[in-house]
Amino acid sequence: MSHHPTPGAVRLQRFTRSFGGRNVLDAIDLDIAPGQFVALLGESGSGKTTLLRALAGLDGHAQSSGAASTQGNVSVLFQDARLLPWLSVLDNLTLGLDARAVLPAARQILHDVGLQDKAGAWPATLSGGQKQRASLARSLLRDPHVLLADEPFGALDALTRMRMHGLLLRLVERIRPTVILVTHDVDESLLLADRILVLRDGRIAEDHAVDLPHPRRPDHPAFMQLRATLLRSLGVETEIA
Repeated sequence: MSHHPTPGAVRLQRFTRSFGGRNVLDAIDLDIAPGQFVALLGESGSGKTTLLRALAGLDGHAQSSGAASTQGNVSVLFQDARLLPWLSVLDNLTLGLDARAVLPAARQILHDVGLQDKAGAWPATLSGGQKQRASLARSLLRDPHVLLADEPFGALDALTRMRMHGLLLRLVERIRPTVILVTHDVDESLLLADRILVLRDGRIAEDHAVDLPHPRRPDHPAFMQLRATLLRSLGVETEIA
């Protein structure tokens, strides 16, 4: 009897991706279980975004070897919301779908992200945080098994970013996709993920489990300890009182 991988599973086997003769990803082996929330940390040029784009099926011109696979539907959440300015918020969400069939779900997800009053609004009238909430709603409306997020909150102010963290966790808890988050923010990775991978020179240098309940407190001793470990691995020395 053949085995069919579970939707949401992500696997890389000796995966290498090269640009201009340089290996940006170097023989990576990785298994991510369905429903797991994984954060990718690393310095600029370590391969984080390249890995995410490979899983999304982007950068098709790059040379690759090995295997990279995602099971089930995949949605991508970028740092910029990428809303089409000539479409309303609601029409942006339903673009490419059977609008009539998904309308109830679209209105529900807009309510979930606090944009129920913005369905007919133009993207230009939204704040940065509202645009990113709309982008998140669009991604989740596709009912993804895998959500790939490339620094989605990096351009937001600190308070809006905190609100987006809580919103994302609530929606992920309900929908249960596998999430792979690229971030430069150690605290963000610790607040959200249950597994943190540190990339260095195109390879996975460290793999940490985050066994802390939500909501997480930055002053929790285990949080502080792992934070110090991650910062050291990124070349930042710190002290724990």
